[in-house]
Amino acid sequence: MKITGCEVLTLPDHGDSMMLVAVDTDEGIHGLGEVGIRTRQRAVAGAIEHLAELIVGEDPTRIEHLWQVMFRRGFFPSDRFLSAAIAAIDVALWDIRGKALGVPVYELLGGQVRDAVPCYVHVGDQHRELPAFLDRCRQLVAEGWRHLRFAAPYDDGVLDQRATMRASIELMHAAREALGDDIELILDVHTRLDPPEAVTLCREIEAARPYFVEDPLRAESLDSYEMLRRRTGVPLATGEVYGSKWEFQRLIERDLIDYARVDVAVAAGLTEAKKIAALAETHYVKLATHNPLGPVTAAASLHLNLACPNVGVQEHQVAPEPATAALFTVRPTVRPGWVERSELPGLGVDIDRAAARELRATPAERPHLRTPDGAYTNW
Repeated sequence: MKITGCEVLTLPDHGDSMMLVAVDTDEGIHGLGEVGIRTRQRAVAGAIEHLAELIVGEDPTRIEHLWQVMFRRGFFPSDRFLSAAIAAIDVALWDIRGKALGVPVYELLGGQVRDAVPCYVHVGDQHRELPAFLDRCRQLVAEGWRHLRFAAPYDDGVLDQRATMRASIELMHAAREALGDDIELILDVHTRLDPPEAVTLCREIEAARPYFVEDPLRAESLDSYEMLRRRTGVPLATGEVYGSKWEFQRLIERDLIDYARVDVAVAAGLTEAKKIAALAETHYVKLATHNPLGPVTAAASLHLNLACPNVGVQEHQVAPEPATAALFTVRPTVRPGWVERSELPGLGVDIDRAAARELRATPAERPHLRTPDGAYTNW
């Protein structure tokens, strides 16, 4: 079997662009992957074009070899945008391998260690006022969800860190009081706070027993996470922006996190994600896979989590908009609180490519937040 080409598809997704990569072979078997970085897709598309030149004509079953070629052949470290391009191709190769052998991808990763994967749901950033927030939480719990995620709030394009800190503390304690002890609560700070506010927030919500606090600080400085680790007892999670095992290595080996937010579509694919998971296991760090994308990444995350022992929870992506959802001939099955195991060969997800080629999409520009004095700040 030989690789004959890579095709990039961009599909509308709630005002955004879902970028998929289809890898074709001369035996008629194709695989699907997804790009995890949506904000600079032209850059990633250029990377995919370069990588395709390296792999066309190669044997798609040599997945580790092709990963090494894609990641290392350019000499400079394959961070972020290039790793997202590698991720899409790598996942597609695993899909091809599973289809060729007639087995699900998790069988190739060591076989299932669980029957289904626990997942969490987003409360929704539009529910910012406390009564509406609690009503939405109660609704999700009534539907059967047991892990709820909400984000540190802000108002109308302005992020006042002190106000965001106070509002997050209020939401966490109110949710714990309203929902009881059996519901797991996840607060995503989304890197919106600086160390003074992050420390205060984490200390003030310790009594509410969050499942974890995600991205309390930006991820560039590990020293800041070491400082936060010394000053709070809440479980910490980060890693969705990391593109390789080397970036996770320092966080994990210094025991600075409790949950690794591995994004299979950013961290150079399943080949790299399995290695990150093994490194995390040696430090008793659990996976909390980042998955706000489409069905292809949801499926890839599912197979990783089915085969890894150290799994906490998987993020549940919002279903694609109806026109895009209709293109998927099969995709992961989610019931409240769980992603179900599939026995289909490969990833267990596929798409009507002829219909998909008729669609075009433009990536959404992310919010441009300002501090009250007008300075640009993190979204």
